[in-house]
Amino acid sequence: MLGTVLSWLFISYTAFVLLFYFIILFISARQLRSEYGFNSSEAEEDLLDSFDTKPVSILVPAYNEEAGIYNSVRSLLSIYYPEYEVIVINDGSKDRTAETMIESFQMVKTNKVLRTRVPTAEVKGIYRSTLYKNLYMIDKKNGGKADALNAGINLSHYPYVCSLDGDSVLERNAFLKVIKPILDSNGDVIAVGGSVRIANGCYIEGGEVMEVGLSNKPFVIMQVIEYLRAFLIGRIGLSRHNLLLIISGAFGVFEKESVIHIGGYRTNTVGEDMDLVVRLHRMIKEEGINKKILYVPDPVCWTEAPESALYLRRQRQRWHRGLCEVIWNNKDMLFNPKYGLVGMLSMAYFFLIELMGVFVELMGYLLIIFGLLFSFINPETALLMATLSFLYGSILSMSGVLLEEWSLRKYPEPSDIVKLFFFALSETFWYRPLMIKWRLEGFFQFLAGKKDWGEMKRIGVGAKTESK
Repeated sequence: MLGTVLSWLFISYTAFVLLFYFIILFISARQLRSEYGFNSSEAEEDLLDSFDTKPVSILVPAYNEEAGIYNSVRSLLSIYYPEYEVIVINDGSKDRTAETMIESFQMVKTNKVLRTRVPTAEVKGIYRSTLYKNLYMIDKKNGGKADALNAGINLSHYPYVCSLDGDSVLERNAFLKVIKPILDSNGDVIAVGGSVRIANGCYIEGGEVMEVGLSNKPFVIMQVIEYLRAFLIGRIGLSRHNLLLIISGAFGVFEKESVIHIGGYRTNTVGEDMDLVVRLHRMIKEEGINKKILYVPDPVCWTEAPESALYLRRQRQRWHRGLCEVIWNNKDMLFNPKYGLVGMLSMAYFFLIELMGVFVELMGYLLIIFGLLFSFINPETALLMATLSFLYGSILSMSGVLLEEWSLRKYPEPSDIVKLFFFALSETFWYRPLMIKWRLEGFFQFLAGKKDWGEMKRIGVGAKTESK
């Protein structure tokens, strides 16, 4: 009897989630086709020459990023944008990140006094390149990624700040595309996120993606699929109605004064990127101001993904722990009509589906296996549950791949799309069970009060061993 009740609870929950996702998929597909197209050289030339284009401070927090920091900074120094500065924040790295920056870009220490608008860990020195006058580096004691970003905000000279990971490479016209919603809105848009794609398998030279490719490593391929699903389905659909709660720390632009107004990045969470966006929504609702937070699918930032189970596990544990921390720190917004659809829908989605969904998925897998072994659910019910699980995992992932091919087409080789498609089919049978296990570990780490990030190994984006 209990097995029957639990199985139908799982069926009802999964059917509801699937309906929700397919509605979001429909919204996203329409949005992609109606708005995608800001791609002409004429439009980019107009923005390059426009007096209205806002100068941007690009913040690059770097902890043990020796392998990829040169390519990332070279990429940023060659972007198409009229006025910007690059601020690398060396957050107490144990490797040669700082030395690589100083040697590669001929940086010298300055006597600049840092205005502390947001508290941070101790700053040991500020450096400026003698080759590129718009390139700075802050050398500080370790305080975590959020603390490093706050230090960058304190040094920044421009009204908009962009957070970028130290292992990331931007497409040259990405900033022109991501800044356009801010210019079009006349100041109503205070934050914009762009797409993040996996660099493993691409050929990168001099900080520029020369050839887009797909890695042969299964874990990397599955992450490519995840990113397509998350960015092309989830974020487009939520952004359409100003319900976006995540702008990836790998690529996002924010109005600096709004970030300072809410106290900068919160340093007691590993989910600092999501937490910042949630608190910006809180500010919008509590102060009754007409501001928007958007996602733009076309501007792309390429970033390195973990290639081994060890480092992918650590990443997913941290991500789920960060989700738990953000929801707990902002729990008063959850199901609270005071915060409109952000509290009633967006926060509810992340709590009921992203956080609690891991327990429901685990229950479904266990019910199918043990229900058939010990005959406490019938084969027809087990088949229905397995079908819904397959739809929930693999079919949605395949939809993300199809949206990529239908609209953006970043992967030029047909064989890459075929490979992505068939790996998406396999997701339910091996990848999702691993994700459930690692996310559960992250949940229990949250309960135990774990705060550290965990060590991550970098190989450097665009490594030739992965290029075609």
